[in-house]
Amino acid sequence: QVQLVESGGGLVQPGGSMRLSCVASGFTLNLYAMAWFRQAPGKEREAISCLSANDGSAVYTEAVEGRFTISVDNAENTVYLQMNNLKSEDTAVYYCAADWARGRSPDHPWCVSGLWTNDRRYDYWGQGTQVTVSS
Repeated sequence: QVQLVESGGGLVQPGGSMRLSCVASGFTLNLYAMAWFRQAPGKEREAISCLSANDGSAVYTEAVEGRFTISVDNAENTVYLQMNNLKSEDTAVYYCAADWARGRSPDHPWCVSGLWTNDRRYDYWGQGTQVTVSS
């Protein structure tokens, strides 16, 4: 059974740090582009980061560039999102998602520029974990 399970959310003060985990089961991460999305209250879900398993490259949206880092532990089949210098506007439910890179060339990043932010590309989703940044 394919499953993504996020954890690590909670309450943190502005300026603090938090690390989210996403454990995959039923498939291996090295065949996928893995992404993190978030959805704040009253807003649409937005992509924030993507990691290409074929070359290890990562991309970020401007809102989190320089503060968040996506990484993977293939032995644990887990994707992480390290979040530093958190701001109140980072408050949201955070989701991990997997995009099966079927048919894509191994010579180009699987997080395709201009496309990786489209949530319809993703085959599997976790249930989400709440992150609240507040003093």
